[in-house]
Order: sequence, then structure tokens, then C-alpha cells
Amino acid sequence: MQSFTSEIDNPIVERDIIELEKKIRQYREGKLQEDKFKSLRLARGIYGQRQLGVQMVRIKLPFGRLTTKQLLHISDISDEYATGNLHLTTRQDIQLHFVSLDRTPELWAKLDREDITIREACGNTVRNVTASPEAGIDPNEPFDVTPYADATFRYFLRNPVCQEMGRKFKITFSSSDSDTAMTYIHDVGFIPKLQEVNGETVRGFKVVIGGGLGAQPMLAQPLYDFLPEDQAIPLIENIIRVFDRYGERTNRNKARFKYVLNKLGLEEVMRLVKEEAAALKVHSFEVDKTADFTPALPAPKPIPDFVIDNTEKYGSWLKTNVFAQKQEGYYGIYVKVPTGDVSTATARQLAPLVHDFAADEIRVTQNQGLLLKYVKQEALPYFFSQLDALGLAAPGFNSVADVTTCPGTDTCNLGISNSTTFAKVLEDVIISEYPELIFNTDIKIKISGCMNSCGQHGISNIGFHGSSLKSGKSVLPALQVLLGGGTVGNGEGRAAQKILKVPAKKATDVLRYVINDYKANKQDNERFNDYYDRQGKDYFYQMLKPLADISNLTADDFVDWGHQDAYAPAIGVGECAGVIIDLVATLLYESDEKLEWAAEALEDKRFADAIYYGYGSYISTAKALLLGKDVKCNTQIGIMQDFDTHFVATGEFTFEPDFKSTVTQLNQHEPDEEFARAYLEGALLFLQQATSYRKRQHELTAVAQ
Repeated sequence: MQSFTSEIDNPIVERDIIELEKKIRQYREGKLQEDKFKSLRLARGIYGQRQLGVQMVRIKLPFGRLTTKQLLHISDISDEYATGNLHLTTRQDIQLHFVSLDRTPELWAKLDREDITIREACGNTVRNVTASPEAGIDPNEPFDVTPYADATFRYFLRNPVCQEMGRKFKITFSSSDSDTAMTYIHDVGFIPKLQEVNGETVRGFKVVIGGGLGAQPMLAQPLYDFLPEDQAIPLIENIIRVFDRYGERTNRNKARFKYVLNKLGLEEVMRLVKEEAAALKVHSFEVDKTADFTPALPAPKPIPDFVIDNTEKYGSWLKTNVFAQKQEGYYGIYVKVPTGDVSTATARQLAPLVHDFAADEIRVTQNQGLLLKYVKQEALPYFFSQLDALGLAAPGFNSVADVTTCPGTDTCNLGISNSTTFAKVLEDVIISEYPELIFNTDIKIKISGCMNSCGQHGISNIGFHGSSLKSGKSVLPALQVLLGGGTVGNGEGRAAQKILKVPAKKATDVLRYVINDYKANKQDNERFNDYYDRQGKDYFYQMLKPLADISNLTADDFVDWGHQDAYAPAIGVGECAGVIIDLVATLLYESDEKLEWAAEALEDKRFADAIYYGYGSYISTAKALLLGKDVKCNTQIGIMQDFDTHFVATGEFTFEPDFKSTVTQLNQHEPDEEFARAYLEGALLFLQQATSYRKRQHELTAVAQ
């Protein structure tokens, strides 16, 4: 272990990696339950694949930013530990596939040498904090949201309030009202605003909360039209605390924050949010506005000789993939990346081009592309020629011909039917049959391999998600068709509506039917969603209904896109969030472990962290005892109430006035040293009493037998 952690400068990261290696060893030796181990590795960005024995490793890139040096470093690691491919995600991450579990600690250690992490990239945590890739250069932005996204990422990384939630939690910052970060599908979303106060211009955010996709998309609700900038991080922490307390923990399909908001209502959630305020470690968080996030610009360099073979393509590329930055004389370049996959060989050729003729910063975009910044106008033709040689100069970024997709059945356990090959086929249909649509950025096509919307089909103008159909005793691959979703702007969006399900091989005709009808029947300058609303859902159902007919199937209909053999549905257990751990011994062990972390935090004078670890210990201990009585536990607030009913009311445990009041003291006190010590002493005493109680129960059981 020492060999690959010796170069790690950060002792916190080193401890993380050593712990991961230790847990893998315990798991291999049968000393750690699979469910518990799965939860731990997910929180460290390690996700089980569809293929047995290998893992997907998700690299967490805050707001999608990486340098050319980091790109080359990740490429080296992919070659050594994975497949030589970098998969760009809709969450602005990079994923590596087919990684051996036993090599993940070493992989993480090598990533850390370039300040890259996988911590909390998966699991029931605060996921990657995303932002508009244009942030910092957007001509329409009131101010650069990059420092705020960065501060949010750093504040919640390893923060005890968000390590073991019921489900994942997603945060984003859009650069302007155009909302390119899609705030409306996030648990918390921020849009920058300026306001005049006493003659002074002050910064703040419009805030929306409770959005999410998945099988049941919900659009975020507006919370504040203007929240002062220093209140953004305290608000997020308050909301997370409420989510942690009241979020579902048994039925993972109902465990996102959007369901808490839907169940309790906005008014009650905000009442609970305000109750948590006293416990925060900070009540105001000033982001350092003097920090310069401007990337390093290239030194002046003569442009090498080059040739543009296709001037028409170059002209189209300029119109669709290039825009003038707010910095005069500089241009941003969007790079369209089919299915989000970049080979390491291509990445190695891209990096020096960016380093020499653009700013040393690349941002992954939400539609699985790349954004390059600070390119001089005179360098654009050369840049195009070099990107074209790499196969990265296709016009039509973010257009109808730029299809977003998840990996689907290529690697994901939940994939039902293929998405990646189908995405390429649809792009080919657009480019060959409707070439003029590369200039249309109104219509977005998005595909997911299942209903969970990792490919964002739930907000597509034209969308598909993987499914299946039965024909007699046989099963064939199918795609659910959705229409009418998308971004409205300023925190508002539309969820796509399900129309009908068609055999997968007929889905290309779905695209043709819809596009042809739109071209034939749209009114002057009518946008796609307006046309959809005018015609109505049933109009499209009737139009597409012939394609859903399975009475005239051919052998090809039973073969999925990208496959040669007949379709066989094989859906595994998803790992989009950590699993529930129910064994009593494990929960008591976790309680003890949390108190160890609390003691460390107390020693470091991180009183708020220490208190929250103590809270976690109280909850784990109570849950362990409740499970011993076969009491179902699905929320933390429910655990407290059930413990009072089944243990305090019976006299088996004594708390004044009750267990719930004792535990929830944490949101009634400032997190100072005196309260932290008293609270942790209570949590430790409870764990000791619980351990003794369980021992007595075992002894009584043994005597009875």
C-alpha cells in the first residue's frame, strides 16, 4: 500500500485511500458484508458494471473543469487501468470502465497526484456540483458563478451532513437566465442575479429546489427570486439536513428530496429548514470574489501551416460551434463528441492543441461535449483543421444532430435496450436526410437505456428510453417515445410526455415521422414545443401508432441496435445510490465508528462536524435496536418516533423528555464546544446502553432455547 500512497500530499486523501484498500481486503476475506461494502465503494466513485468482476470508476470534475495536464494524466490512467476510453457524462464527469476492483485504490492515488478525486462521485452523497460550461465567458452572465460552484464543491466534500443520505443530492449553478445548467432538474439550482440595494449593486441568486428526473420527473419549484450570495451555502446545508432527517430510506424509488418536498409541501419544508439554522457551522458564507478563475492563456505562438479541405464544413462549424466570449477578441469553441466517448489517443492529440492555442482549461458540457476557451479569431481556421483531423470538428453542437445518450446496455446494470448505437444511427439519419437541421438548436434528442433518465430523456424535445415488448412467448427490444420536454429559461423547464412504445428498430421512423410532420405543419417561426402543444399529445399518438404495431415483425426486430444475437432482457440491480444496511451488528459498529470520527472532529475544534457525527451515531444505534424488534425504519425522523414508542414508552430506555427531543437538540444549539461535548457524551452513553441491552437479549434468548 505504501508504494502508491507515498506521493500523496493530502493526509485526508491518503487516509481515504488506505481505508478503501483495507475495506476491499476485508470484503475479499469475507469479513465485510457485500451490501455494506457496496455502499462504501459507491461513495468513493466505484460503481459495479453489467459485466461481472469489473467496475466503472467515475472521476468527479467540479463544474466539468480540467486542465490539459489533467486530461493527459487521466488518459494515462485509462490506458493502465481501463480501456483507453474516456466517457463524458451529462453530470460533467469522466467515467472509466472495466476497472479491476483491487486496483481502484492505486488508481485513486495516481489521480490525486493531479488533484483529481473520485470521492462522492456516486452513492448517497452530494454528487458533482455542476455549472454552465460557459461560466466566466458567457456574454449574458451577470457575474461568473465558477467561484460559487467551486466553494460549494469544497464545502460539502467529506462533509458529515451528506455522507449517508437516503439518496443522492444534486446542485447546479447556471451562468445566466438561459439556464444552460438546467437548474429545474436539480435538488437545488442557482441562477445569478444583480440587485440594487441602497444605491449599490449586490450579487445574489434566483433559487429553485426539488427538481429531479428518474422514472418520475419533477420540475423544481421557485424558492427565492433573490437570495443574497452569502446565503447560498448555508441554505444548501439546511436543506440537506432536512432531507437527511425526513428522506425515505427503504423505498429507494421514493427517496429523492423531490419526494420530501412533494409530501410535506414547500411551506413545511421551509419551516423545517429554518429550524436547522442554529446548528450550522456558518450562517453566512462569503465566497472569495478576489480569487481569479481565469485559466492560463497561451503564450503568443506562430500558427503552423495548415489546409482546410472542406470550406463549407468550416463555415457551418463557425456558425454552430463557435461563439464570441464576453472577453473582447476571444472565442469559445464547442466540440461535439458522439456518445460522449473520447479515446485516449485522441485526447493526447487534443491536449497540446488546446495548450498552445487556447486557455489551459477544458470544460465537459452537459450534452457530453467539450468547451474550449480563449481562442483568438486568427487561430480559428487552424483550430478547425486540427480538430477536423481528429474527427472532432463536426458542426451542429447542441443541435438536433447532437444526440445525448447514456452508456445503456453497454455497461450499465439497469440498461434494458441499447442506447449508444441507436444514438449514432439517429445522428446519421439527421445528417444524411435532414442536413439543414445541424443549425437547429431548438430540438434536443436524448436517449436513456432505461427509464432512469441518465441520458436526460425526461426533458427532451424528442426522447427515447429503453424498454421491451412481448410478442407471444418472445421478447423484443423496444423504446418508449417521449415528446415536448426542454428548457424554458430562468429556472423553468418542461417534462417530456410519454407517447407510446415502439420496437427499437422502428424508432428511426419515429424520428422521421415527427420531423417530417413538423416541417410540413409548423407555423412561421414556430418552435418545436409550441408546435407540439398546438397539435396535442393525442395527435402524435395517432401519428406514431402504426409504428407500434407488432403484428408484422421481422427477425431483425428481435435484434437490438448494435447486436447480432436475438434480444434477451437482462436487468441487474442498479447502483445509482447506496443500499440499505439492516443488520444490527453492522449498525452498532457504524455507531461506534461515527463516534470515533466525532472525537477527531472535536479534537480539531470542528464542533458542527462532531455534533453531526454524534447525531449519526444516535440514529444508527436506535435503528439497530428497532430492527431487533422487527420494526421497519424508513426515515430518520421515523426512527426517533418509533424508538420512543417501542423503547422509551415501555421503560426499556429512559430519555428526558423523550428520545426525539434529546437527539434533535442539535438544531437548537449553536455548535460550540460545550454543547458538542455534552451531546457526544449522551450518544456514547446510549451506544453503551444499547450494546448492554443487546447482550442481555442474546443471553435471555440462549436461556429460553
